Amino acid sequence: NGAVPGERGKQDKSVKRGNWGNQIEFVLTSVGYAVGLGNVWRFPYLCYRNGGGAFMFPYFIMLVFCGIPLFFMELSFGQFASQGCLGVWRVSPMFKGVGYGMMVVSTYIGIYYNVVICIAFYYFFVSMTRVLPWTYCSNPWNTPDCAGVLDGNLSSRAALNLTHLLNTTQKRTSPSEEYWRRYVLDLSDDIGNLGEVRLPLLGCLGVSWVVVFLCLIKGVKSSGKVVYFTATFPYVVLTILFVRGITLEGALTGIMYYLTPQWDKILNAKVWGDAASQIFYSLGCAWGGLITMASYNKFHNNCYRDSIIISITNCATSVYAGFVIFSILGFMANHLGVDVSKVADHGPGLAFVAYPEALTLLPISPLWSILFFFMLILLGLGTQFCLLETLVTAIVDEVGNEWIIRRKTFVTLGVAVAGFLLGVPLTTQAGIYWLLLMDNYAASFSLVIISCIMCVTIMYIYGHRNYFKDIEMMLGFPPPLFFQICWRFISPAIIFFILVFTVIQYRPISYNDYVYPTWAISIGFLMALSSVICIPIYAIYKVCRSEGDTLLERLKNATKASKDWGPALAEHRSGRYAPVFSPSTESNLEVQPLQPEKARSEAVDASPVQGSNGSAHSQDSRL
Repeated sequence: NGAVPGERGKQDKSVKRGNWGNQIEFVLTSVGYAVGLGNVWRFPYLCYRNGGGAFMFPYFIMLVFCGIPLFFMELSFGQFASQGCLGVWRVSPMFKGVGYGMMVVSTYIGIYYNVVICIAFYYFFVSMTRVLPWTYCSNPWNTPDCAGVLDGNLSSRAALNLTHLLNTTQKRTSPSEEYWRRYVLDLSDDIGNLGEVRLPLLGCLGVSWVVVFLCLIKGVKSSGKVVYFTATFPYVVLTILFVRGITLEGALTGIMYYLTPQWDKILNAKVWGDAASQIFYSLGCAWGGLITMASYNKFHNNCYRDSIIISITNCATSVYAGFVIFSILGFMANHLGVDVSKVADHGPGLAFVAYPEALTLLPISPLWSILFFFMLILLGLGTQFCLLETLVTAIVDEVGNEWIIRRKTFVTLGVAVAGFLLGVPLTTQAGIYWLLLMDNYAASFSLVIISCIMCVTIMYIYGHRNYFKDIEMMLGFPPPLFFQICWRFISPAIIFFILVFTVIQYRPISYNDYVYPTWAISIGFLMALSSVICIPIYAIYKVCRSEGDTLLERLKNATKASKDWGPALAEHRSGRYAPVFSPSTESNLEVQPLQPEKARSEAVDASPVQGSNGSAHSQDSRL
C-alpha cells in the first residue's frame, strides 16, 4: 500500500515525477503495452505454420526461461531507480547508449505503429454502412479478375465451381484484397514511387495522434484512467467474436488446423527460433517501455508478482486470439470449399484482407466488422501510449529541472506532432512498403542486441550480487533462485540464440510479389544499425570524458555506478545508499525528517544534545 513497514504515515510517493493512481493502473497499462496487434495477427499464423499445438510447447518453455525473467528484470530495474530508460543507466554510465538505443527503437515503432492504427480507424469508419464496401465486385476500383464469394452475378453452378476456379487460375482476387490494394492504399508499383498522399488515411492518422495525445495529456495520471477501458474492452470483443466464430459451420475445421500438433516439427530449430522471437517481441522487451512504466511505481511495489501476471496474460491472449481468427477462417474455407491454408494469412494481410472478407459472409456483417476494427484500434493504442510515454519520460528525466517537469504536456505535444509529421510518408501510395520495411528492420536485430547488452551489464558489470541486494531492499526478499540462474546464464544464452537464428533465417524482405530493391534494404539495415550504434559511440565518449591516467582506470571509472544511482527518494536510501554525514551532524539529520515531534518533545525535557541522541537511540531500537 506504499507505507514503509514500521514507520507511521510515511508514504513512498514521488511528488515530483508522479505515480500510478493504484496498482491496477500499472498492471492494466503493462498488459495493454504487451498485448498488441502481434498477438492477433502474428501468433495464430506462427502457431498454424509451426506445427499447431506442438508449437505451444517451445512457446511456453521460452516464456518461462526467457520471457518472464527478462520482464521481471526490466520492471525491477525501472522501479528501483524510478527513472526512465536513460536515467536508469546511472548503474553503469558507460552503457547509457543502450538507453538511447531504446529511445531510437521506440521512435521507429511509434511512427509506423500509429499508421497501422490509422488504417484500422479508416476501416472502422467505413464499416458504418449497410453493406461493407469490400463485399461485392461491382465497384469502380474492381478488376475483371475479381471474384467475390457473395457476388449476385455468380450462378449457383459458378459458385460450386469456385473451387475449380481457385485451383486452376491464380488470377482470382477477392473484393477485400482489391479494396485494400486498389482503393485504401491505391498501391504504387515501387517503394521509390511515393505518388500522392492518401487524404483519408492522413485524416485518420491525425485522429489517432490526437487520441494518443489527449490520453497522455497528464502523463500516467490520465493514461492510467484510460487503460481501464482500452486494456479490458478488447477481451469483451474477442469473447463476442469467439462465441460468434465457434457457432459457424466449418469453425471446428479451422480450430483443428490451428491446434492439431505435428510433433515431428518440434525437432526443427526454426520452430524454437520462432517461439523465442515471438515471446521476445510480443512482451516488448528492450523497447524501454517496461522500464518507463515501472518507474512510476511505488518503491516497495511487488513487481515480481506483476511480471508473472502480465507475461502469462499476454501469452494467454495470443492463444485465445488464435481461436477467434481460425474459427472464422475455417468457416470461410468451408464456404469456399478450399483448404484452410489457402485463406490463412498474417500481418496486415490477415487484419485488412482475409478476416474482413470472412466477415462479409456473416449476417449483420457491418456490426462484426465495427467490433473487430474497434478491437484492433484499442490493442494498438495500448502499445502506442507506452511508446510515446517512453520518449517523453526519457526527455523530461534527462533534463530533470522544474521548468521542464511543469511543461511536460508541451513535451508530449511536441513528440506527438513530430510523430504525425514523420508518419505522413507512410500514408502515401508507397506507404505500406515503407511500413513493412520499418517493421522488419527497425525493430528486429537491434532489440536482441540491446537486450543482451542490458542483461550482461546488470549481471556482470554492475554485479549480480549488488543487483540481488537491491531487489531484496526493494521487495523485502531476494529474487528466487530460478530467476538468478536465468538472468546470469539461461536468458542471455537464449537471447544470443535468437540473434544467431535471426541472422541465419534472414531473407530479403518482399511484399506479395514485389521484391524490395537493394537501396531500400540498405535503408532498412541503416535503421537497424542506428539504434545499436548509439551504444559504442556513447561508450567511447564516456571513456574519453572519465577521469584516470590509463585506459584501464578510465574504463573502471566509466563503468562504476555513479553517486546518484539508487532509490530516487531520500527515505529509501538506506544501507549502502545511505547519505554519508559527519558524526556531529548525523544524528540531527537522520532524526529530523523522520520524527520531528518526538525530537522536539525530548529536546524540551533535556539538553539539545541528549534529546537528539535519545531520539536517535529510540529510533534505532524501534527499527
